This record gives sequence, C-alpha cells and structure tokens, in this order.
Amino acid sequence: MALQISLGIVQQPQKLIFARHETFHPRFGWLKKGFDRAKQNSHIFLDEDAPVQLGVGKNMVRSIRYWCSAFKLLEDDQPTTFGEKLLGDRGWDTYLEDPASLWLLHWKLLEAPCEATAWYFVFNVLNRAEFTDRELLEELEDFGDRLSSKTALSSLKKDASCLLRMYAKQSSHKISVAEDSLDCPFVELGLIYPTGDNRHYTFRVGYKPSLVPEIILYAALHFAYQVNESARTIPLGSLLYDQGSPGKVFKLTESAICAAIEILAKKYDMLKLEDAAGKLQLSFNTDEPLILAENILENYYTAQ
Repeated sequence: MALQISLGIVQQPQKLIFARHETFHPRFGWLKKGFDRAKQNSHIFLDEDAPVQLGVGKNMVRSIRYWCSAFKLLEDDQPTTFGEKLLGDRGWDTYLEDPASLWLLHWKLLEAPCEATAWYFVFNVLNRAEFTDRELLEELEDFGDRLSSKTALSSLKKDASCLLRMYAKQSSHKISVAEDSLDCPFVELGLIYPTGDNRHYTFRVGYKPSLVPEIILYAALHFAYQVNESARTIPLGSLLYDQGSPGKVFKLTESAICAAIEILAKKYDMLKLEDAAGKLQLSFNTDEPLILAENILENYYTAQ
C-alpha cells in the first residue's frame, strides 16, 4: 500500500504492509539461502527458474524475498550492511547458530522502518498479556480499520496465523506433518506460548536466558538514537514502555533491562545506569551511539 503512517514514539514513516509472506513463516535456512543467492545474483527472485535455483515453490520464493527484506538483510534485493555483518562470509554468525542472533533479527524485523505491520502491532500496541487467536484477530482488525479502510480481513487473518506459528510452538493436533507445518526458528525465543486449550496464548515477560545483554544494549542504543539523535541519555521508562522500545519488542521487565546495563557498564566506561531525580536512565557518553552499539555486538560475537 502507498499509505504511510507514524507508529509509536519513533516518528518515522512506515508503510502499511500486510500478508507479504505468502502464508509462510521464515523457515530454518531460508534467510541464509536468500541472502547468499541474492548476493550472487540480485535478480534471482525474478528469474523464471528461481524455484529451481532456490529449491522451493514459487510462493516460497516470494516469501523468502519478503523475509530477507523485512529482516533488513536485503534492500532492493541487494545485501545490506547489516546483512553482510551478520551473514556474510566472515559475518558475526554466518549460519545463525547462536540463539542471540535470532533475538537480533527479531529486533531488526520490528525496528523502523518496519515492513511487518501486524508484527509491529502485536508486540508494540496490543495491550494484552494474554489473548486468544480470535481476540488477536479482532484487535488486529480494529487496528487495521483505524489505519486504512482498504485493509483486507483475509490479509489480517493470514498475518495473525503466520505470527502465531512463527513464535508459538503449535501442538501436534493443530498441525499436520506436512512440510509447511515445520516449526520456525523463532519459536525458540519463547516470546509467545500457548496455554490451556491451545487457542489461548500469553507473552512471556521478563528475563530470557538466550537474550544476551549485548543484544539488549544494541537495541537500546538504536532506539535512543531514533527517539533523539542528539540525546546522550534515555529514561528507563522509555526503554521499557514506549512503542518500538526494547522493553516492548523483547517483552522485558525493569530488572532485566537494568541487569543488562549493569553488566555491560563494567565493560564499557561510557555506559551507565544513573538515577536522575529519582528516575533511572541509561547514560551513554559518546557522540556515536550507533558505532558503540555495533562495537558491542562485534565484541560479543568475536568472543564466542
């Protein structure tokens, strides 16, 4: 759609993008395959024999192309700087073997500009800790109606279904053994899990063992820069509760964010958790917070 909106505290234009995934969640190996093949041939997704080259069906070709773009690994079918740093020949985690990389990709998916509007809504706007699949669709439909009368209900249904399959482990009686029911690697994050009759879901809020402090601080510094490029502090409350923040995207508690800051403050003198008039804030004493964020990631992956 051509319509653009401003979502949340980070006032950046974002297109309304629904159901571009062709009903497929990102599968194991898809992002690496799509990135590598596009690096070799930027026209691969448009080639007539793309299904043969990629070893998937025609709809899956479009899905791989979409996910590689949505995760900011490709832009206009060309490798991005981020894509090269993560998945390049000498990338941080070329084959996505470190669970922390899935958290990083989850952040990049939702980071502005976001190409997955339903995903942005669920993690940043949906004001429910628990919900049913029906309630999720109803809330998403209401959200879509407020943004544009042209949003098709069928597209929202596809997004709601895809998102739940992407993040919540599906019980054996709800899925078949067909290839298209394979679990998504992002299920491993444990962000959403089914409860009761497997029509009810809940967010897992708080500390996550595989979410390392470096990913949290990378996200925090990027978010702070998006909010105010010249600021050198950001309130902890903003990191927790503002739309597009690490607290929202990763479903973190105050203690989880504080712990991450305190751990890395021991390694990086320019990072501090400060008390300003009774309110905690992250302080980063640098004119280049994005470079600091990248250095933090570089050092993390180098040490692995």
